[in-house]
Amino acid sequence: MISHKELFLRNNAQTSTNPNLLEVDHAEGMYLYDKNGKSYMDLVSGFAVSNIGHRNPKVLDAIRGQLDKYLHLTVYGEFVQSPMVLFAEKLISVLPGQLDNVYFVNSGTEATEGALKLAKRYTGRSGIISCHHAYHGSTHGALSVMGNEYYKQKYRPLLPDVRFITFGREEDLGMITTQTACVIMETVQGEAGIRVASADYMQKLRAKCTATGTLLILDEIQAAFGRTGKLFAFEHYDIVPDILLLAKALGGGMPIGAFIANREVMGALKENPILGHITTFGGHPVSSVAGLASLEVILEEKLIDGVAAKEELFRELLVHPAIREIRGKGLMLSLQLDSFEQVENVSKRCAVDGVIIDWFLHCETALRIAPPLIITEEEIRKACAVILKALDN
Repeated sequence: MISHKELFLRNNAQTSTNPNLLEVDHAEGMYLYDKNGKSYMDLVSGFAVSNIGHRNPKVLDAIRGQLDKYLHLTVYGEFVQSPMVLFAEKLISVLPGQLDNVYFVNSGTEATEGALKLAKRYTGRSGIISCHHAYHGSTHGALSVMGNEYYKQKYRPLLPDVRFITFGREEDLGMITTQTACVIMETVQGEAGIRVASADYMQKLRAKCTATGTLLILDEIQAAFGRTGKLFAFEHYDIVPDILLLAKALGGGMPIGAFIANREVMGALKENPILGHITTFGGHPVSSVAGLASLEVILEEKLIDGVAAKEELFRELLVHPAIREIRGKGLMLSLQLDSFEQVENVSKRCAVDGVIIDWFLHCETALRIAPPLIITEEEIRKACAVILKALDN
């Protein structure tokens, strides 16, 4: 009998020559379980998706309730569907007043695509500025603003008129001019190995965009919903973007993304031409109810309140000669080592001992620490003991 792993390798398109191949039977809370019942503590959260853990009961109840009503009905933007209406209302209620219009899509890269189109359409400009080592998705437009040539060179030509600056370097802000449609930037750089800019830099970025009429797009696809210790990472800096990108934890485990802007700005997609952006499944009703339930869990259970203390505990425990630096904010952390060989070996040893960690697309010499916000102090201590043991070996 052919195993599921063999079928996976034979029938499913592969993204690399060395997939993890962990065969998960089920998941619950902080843990994944294989078919033999072995548990694995998830310190990656499905790559910043499972902020409230796996299969939260309130999310499951919301999904079950929607299944009895309807699934897909029509393309986004035509029928009034209460799941996406109520979800948008809740999101707007926890965002600054300038961000009052939500366009739901299916994923983070689609949110990027919609936002880039919106910025060019609203400003009438073509110039786009992104950051070196940035990651905003893998479709053609998103790939154009990825800051790593290795992943782009085989797919050129891409979008024209895209320039790159160094994240956190103030002198590069002079590249933003009245010809720039938008600056797209991760509020906290994720795949670069978790890079955090100063508040002074972020405020000067905001001021430069305002002065030149450039739309500031902040990508919080990884950083939102409590991961950094605030509901949205831009709250650390006392700034507000013109367009906010969300996905990953937005759906509580279901696929959904969004780009959010001011109603006037978003209105540019309605006419000349009409249907300036289209998606069939955006704001899917099941994903919308799951996302709303997830956001309510974060708020009602005050999951963000404990994030700073949990970060501090990780930093306190993860002291080892092999760890050169710990970067990040909240439960969005990276452990800087010396080589990819170290990172790969530590990751494999941790998996053997029941802890899932990973590395970064643009920083293969660092380990990713991004557990669900529900992780307990006891679980942090257990996870850190496993990581330190792996580093010792």
